[in-house]
Amino acid sequence: MVGKEKGAFRLTSLDGQAERLGLHASMALTDARAMIPHLVVIEEEPAADAALLCAIADWCDRYTPLVALDGEDGLLLDISGCAHLFGGEAALGRDCLTRLKRQGFTLRAAIAGTPRAAWGVARYGAGGIVSPGEETEALRPLPVAALGIEAARQHGLARMGLTHVVDIETRPRAPLAVRFGRDLLDRLDQALGRLPEALTPRRPLPDCMAERRFAEPLAHEAGIRLALQGLEASLSEMLEARGEGAKLFEASFFRSDGAVRRLGIEAGMPLRDPKVIDRLFSLKLEALADPLDPGFGFDLIRLSAGATERLALDQRALATGAGDEVPDEALAERALAEVADALAARLGPGRVRRFLSQDTHVPERAALAVPALRHGEMARLGLSPPWPGPSAVPERPLRLLARPEPIEVIAEIPDGPPTRFRWRRAVHDVAKAEGPERIAAEWWATTGSLAPTRDYFRVEQPDGRRFWLYRDGLYGGGIAHPPWFMHGLFA
Repeated sequence: MVGKEKGAFRLTSLDGQAERLGLHASMALTDARAMIPHLVVIEEEPAADAALLCAIADWCDRYTPLVALDGEDGLLLDISGCAHLFGGEAALGRDCLTRLKRQGFTLRAAIAGTPRAAWGVARYGAGGIVSPGEETEALRPLPVAALGIEAARQHGLARMGLTHVVDIETRPRAPLAVRFGRDLLDRLDQALGRLPEALTPRRPLPDCMAERRFAEPLAHEAGIRLALQGLEASLSEMLEARGEGAKLFEASFFRSDGAVRRLGIEAGMPLRDPKVIDRLFSLKLEALADPLDPGFGFDLIRLSAGATERLALDQRALATGAGDEVPDEALAERALAEVADALAARLGPGRVRRFLSQDTHVPERAALAVPALRHGEMARLGLSPPWPGPSAVPERPLRLLARPEPIEVIAEIPDGPPTRFRWRRAVHDVAKAEGPERIAAEWWATTGSLAPTRDYFRVEQPDGRRFWLYRDGLYGGGIAHPPWFMHGLFA
């Protein structure tokens, strides 16, 4: 493979036969052609390589949820507590290598007690399994590059005759730290297990997880749904034991040919009822534009839960008598949240919105549309003051125009309500009028010039239609004829 570097093509990666012929990465293509005129080269595609590596990482989730990307051509898996599911570390490694080789990949792997030791043995050693406590013996004969240090520092160490890990491990530490930096010794200590080194997984670790493996790939829809329902029941028991509910659920379907399909649902309130979870997944599956294709079958299905919160049970009544019932407002809010969850599962979480009241008198800023699944959380954080209580005669219309529309108004006195107005080429007579409701500019929240003061009026026609309009500005405030606008219509 070749890629452009500083205007010239250079080798970026090569196979074993090319290495045996004396070629190496970063060699200029012209030099390689001079050595081997019939050399076959293909221009690299970094974006496609990155996408392929991410696909392999998704496939490796079948072994552990802690999978991290390692550069452009490697993966790091934390298999702590997972190896016994496959019959031990050797069986897990053998299964992983065998499956990937069947897919046409050439690879080398190592298993060790520390990520740095496994990285060094895999890339600069023969691979295999490093027994616990033998990291030092496995790393000593390897070059210093096995510690993951940059080329400039490798060159500096080589000038002092320090070319292998054993040369650094047996030298006094203080002079090395002064000359090459403390992080060189930190890399060594991480590899030998003296300092901890954590992986950064590419996907967040779920709070709870349940999975089921199948000896024979599962390809029938009925069996897949039945297996998913069993996982929902198991996950519900885990959450109940922890006294929690979850807002995020993700089902991962691992196909036997290596493809992975994930389906996620989101809830506005913590859930753990398996029937509710199953209903949301059913709605999600029905709304898929690309149906779930089992191919040759799924050999693993995993259900995980995230964003967990404490979930207290509602006490409706005791066996011996009536208990404290849940308030009607809470029941209504819960019912509305269930409707929002169902709509979001079918339409997408960003397509279902609810309104939050805002601490302002300006009508167009009095309500903020937010995703319905975030409404409860934002309300609990105090980001939404309570809505005004219901009144016999609404003071403001429920729906405003997208933008206030200019109108022509005739008023008896300059500051009084209109007696007639023209809107959308139609003339409207005013039988009754109420107002004004004066709204001044919010000087504490305005950085530029203040907006004119508005006077709002509720007006009614003889046939009963009611409108909400305002005068934008006051007479005598530097505006000879303040404009009028239509802002809303009452039902």
